[in-house]
Amino acid sequence: MSTYFITGISTDVGKTIISAVLVEALEADYWKPVQAGDLENSDTHKVKRYVSNSKSVFHENSYALKTPMSPHGAAEIDGITIDVKNIQPPKTKNHLIIEGAGGLMVPLNDKDTILDIIQPNYKVIVVSRHYLGSINHTLLTINTLKEKGFDVSLIYSGNEHKSTESIIKKMTGVTVLGRIEDEPYFDKNVIKEYAEKFKKSL
Repeated sequence: MSTYFITGISTDVGKTIISAVLVEALEADYWKPVQAGDLENSDTHKVKRYVSNSKSVFHENSYALKTPMSPHGAAEIDGITIDVKNIQPPKTKNHLIIEGAGGLMVPLNDKDTILDIIQPNYKVIVVSRHYLGSINHTLLTINTLKEKGFDVSLIYSGNEHKSTESIIKKMTGVTVLGRIEDEPYFDKNVIKEYAEKFKKSL
């Protein structure tokens, strides 16, 4: 069984939708270690709503913080300090999809970032979305992961941009698993359709 860590090149690039697609494709478990804000409609709630299969288990956050901001700041407002030793993956005999918060360098405390909770055996999937500056963010993210020795692949979120995708491919050589288009809406049926497509590439 494999563990996949989903990280983004920035915030709001489509990690949660892609996590739902992969959970559905693999009938995998889902875990969001750190949730900051939106606790009544968290990413775990959203993924659960999008998933149709009955096998997936949705594991509790290690930290559920009240304020929608960087985890280190949200934790400070809640009067706690995030300790990465408390962020331990749930025990499961199933595939596991782990969704990060923002990008790799998002601080958890004064010294640790999201990168520090990605374990060496995880397969890391980078979610990239096109905007001015996204090539830089994508290359920085992928190259940091490759330097650390991770198994890295890429999923695009949103409309195609050929020249951008071509240069990222040339400069990183990473496998592109697919794309989630800018759909008018996402529901269980749309997620299921994408899950069928992604089964082949996973």
